[in-house]
Parts: sequence; C-alpha cells; structure tokens
Amino acid sequence: MTTFWDILHLLTATPLVPVAILGLTWGILGGALPGISASITMALVLPFTYTMDPAMAIALLACVYIGAEYGGSIPAILIRTPGTNSSAATVIDGYELNRQGRAGEALGISLMSGVVGSLFGLAMLALLTEPLSWLALAFRPTSYFALGVLGLSVIASMSGDSLLKGLASAVVGLMIATVGTDPISGVTRFTFDVADLLSGVEPVVVMVGLFALTELMSQSGSTAVTQLGGSIRIRLPGWEMMRKLRRSQAIGCFLGLFEGLTPGGGGSVAAFMSYNEARRWSKTPEKFGKGSEEGIAAPEAANNTVASTALIPLLSFGIPSSNSTAVLLGGLLMHGLLPGPRLFEQNPQVIDSLYVGSLIAIIAQIGVGVLILPACVWLVNRPRPYRAGFILALILSGLYTLNNSPFDLGLALALGLMGYLMRLARFPVLPMILGVVLGHMVESSYRRSLVLSGGDFHIFVEDPIAVGLLGAALFFIVFSLAREYREARRTKLQETHS
Repeated sequence: MTTFWDILHLLTATPLVPVAILGLTWGILGGALPGISASITMALVLPFTYTMDPAMAIALLACVYIGAEYGGSIPAILIRTPGTNSSAATVIDGYELNRQGRAGEALGISLMSGVVGSLFGLAMLALLTEPLSWLALAFRPTSYFALGVLGLSVIASMSGDSLLKGLASAVVGLMIATVGTDPISGVTRFTFDVADLLSGVEPVVVMVGLFALTELMSQSGSTAVTQLGGSIRIRLPGWEMMRKLRRSQAIGCFLGLFEGLTPGGGGSVAAFMSYNEARRWSKTPEKFGKGSEEGIAAPEAANNTVASTALIPLLSFGIPSSNSTAVLLGGLLMHGLLPGPRLFEQNPQVIDSLYVGSLIAIIAQIGVGVLILPACVWLVNRPRPYRAGFILALILSGLYTLNNSPFDLGLALALGLMGYLMRLARFPVLPMILGVVLGHMVESSYRRSLVLSGGDFHIFVEDPIAVGLLGAALFFIVFSLAREYREARRTKLQETHS
C-alpha cells in the first residue's frame, strides 16, 4: 500500500511535478482549440512518450486528459463553440453569461467546478480501481475473449446511428490487428513482403491517423472564422457562490461517476444529463438557458469527473469507454503494460505516478488555468492554416520518432484519408480503433481457448464468466437494433402524417 513517504519519494526522485504541469498545460491548450478534442490532444503527444519512462508517460497522458476537459469550456463560453464534445452543454449558459458581460465569472465557475469534479473523480478512481481489478484474477482465456467482444459490441452499438456501420468498423480494426506475426504459431501474415509490417501496425499510428489527421482533413474545408477578445480575465467564484453551486456540482459529480463506469457513456452524455438534472432540482430553473451559474457548474463538474472515473474500467479490465481512454490504453500497451491486478502488483509505480500526477495537475489547474487564458486567446485567434500547419508538423515529427521510419508517416496519412472517407460515409472510427487495440487480446485469447480444448467450441459455454459477458454483448446488440427499428418506424410514421 502506498504511504506518505512513498509519495514524497515519488515527488522528489522523479520529474513528476513538471511532467504533470506540462501535460495539464498542453491539455488546456489543445482543448481550447475548437475541433481538437481531448482524444486528439492526447494522440498528438502519444508518440513523444515512446522513449519516456512508462510511469511518467502514463501520468503525462492522464494530465493531458484532465487539462483538455477544462480547456474545452474556454471557447464554449467565449465564442459559443465547444472545444471538446463534453463542453457542448456548457455553451448553453456559458455563452449567455458572456453576452451579459460576465465572461470572466463564467470561466471562473467552469474552472472551480472542474476542480471539484476532478478531485471527486480521482478519489473514486483510487478507491474503486484496485478492488475491481482483482475480479480479473478469475478470468480465463475464454473470459478475456468474451470481455474483448463485449467492449467492441458496446462501443459499436453506441457509436453513430447504425449498429451495422459500427460493427463493420470494428471488424476492419480487427483485420488490421491481424497484420504481422501470428501470436500462436509465429508465422507472418498479411505483410505483402513489406518488412515494416512484420511487427504489425502500431496502434499509435492508427490513433493519430484516424483522430488527428482525419480532423485536419475535415477542417480544411471549413471557412468559419472565430475571434476572441484579448482582455478577458478569469474571476474565481467566492465562498458564497460556491455554496450556491454545491447542489449542481454534486449532481455533476455523481452522474459523472455513473457515466464514467458505463462503457460508451463519456463526458458529453454526463454533461447533458447533469445539466437537465441540475435544472430539475434548481430553486431557479427559469434562469437556465438565460445565463445560469448552475448551468455551467453541473456539466463542468460532470465531464471533469468522467476524466478520472473513465479510467476505472480501463485500469481494472482493460476496456476503454471513450476515445480518450482508448488512447490511454494504447499508451499502456505501447510500454508493455497490461491493465488488471498484475499492473498493480508488478508496476505499482505506474499507478502511483498516475494518481499523484493527476492530483498535482488538478491542484495546479487553478493557477495554470488563470495564467494560460491569454495564450489560449492568442492561439485561437491565429489563422486556421497556421494552426493546421503547426499541428501537422507536430503529428509527423512525433510519428517519425517512433521507429525513424517514413513508412509510418505514409501509413498514418493513408489511415487519415480512410478516416476522412469513413466520416463522409458516417462510419464511426472509435470501433475501428478499439478493434486494433483489443485485436491482439481477442485473437490470442480465442486461439488459446481452442488450444486448451483441442478445438472444442464448448469451452466458451463452460465458463460462466464468458457466458455472462457474451450474453451482455448480445444484449447491447439487440438493444441497439431495437432502438434503430423504433427510430426508423417513428420517422416513417412522421413522413406518412406529413
């Protein structure tokens, strides 16, 4: 068990403090750029963590996630454009306060509510993750196979409007994961005599290509111009205001906990649910939509809580529940770290660094948030081509440092184009990324199960955990199909009546 002296040694013997503050700063800057989501911000820095100490690398990624969740509220309040998906609910009342000349107050409420949510989420992460991870000790290869199938089915059914498109995207990801060396026999496959493919396709290349490069291609056709004022200053709320906001912040924290534990939930769902519940329980519901302080506090507390609680199923079972946690899982696997109880036993320094680094980032968020606002205003005011050029250079230089291979650059560009075409055809990219990330676990567990049973498929129904997980996967698929059927029928009835 980690003691105070262990934490003190961690702070003094490692560069954890500068790493946490650097990650937080980069996250806020990335989150403040409209269209550059938390997952893209994390994906941009992921290649640079390749040569870092694993504990510092994971702490850096977690702090970037925390910073991006707050940074997204800055353009949401100032220019009515959420920097991240989870900041969309903040637009409703945040921009209204800005129009009333209270932008600094709105930014201060967003910052302090984010800190409250982050502290609550970190406490839940520290309390729940390790106990839940011990459940994984009862898992057999069949159980891990079923767990991977469940993760893919949940994300596929909750990403986009079509289950079939989500499943098709996941299958493409699984196909990419089979490129390279067979995990059981050691035979090379699908390499087409290309030496660079012998070790397979790096998940980080897929993430950067499908997240960052696809977003750059999508933004290249946009002509929107955004401008921020240059004299904005954050005004932190006083004790009286914090007392007024405590109910809405509590609602955001508990709904953020629930959504963080739910695969496919995410910060945007938690933010809108919290906004609705805060209005329901508010003493002044008529102010919502017209500049309510509670309408900022609830969603900001929720999405910042999710930034920590979403790591609970990731660290316990290895199942990411959002784009951002998928990137963090890629970082773990890139450094040879497998989520679960063995991570807590064999690499406790990684967990300690993640917890302590996150705490440092949350505490520093108040000072950094106040100081970095002018830089965010300046950055968002830069012409779009300059911003895009800087981000593209960052992407390519980061990818090249992985293996010093131009092949990785070409592969990422090809995947970026593929992601752009998928976006045009309304295919979700997250199931594809999870297919790549979870593909090795799914295939190797499936193959090991058949080796143990001598090719008898009954082994999958003899394991009660596998049966339960596969049953849950089937439930999500059937539920998604039923939902699509109801929506299609409702649309048809509306067209008939009109």
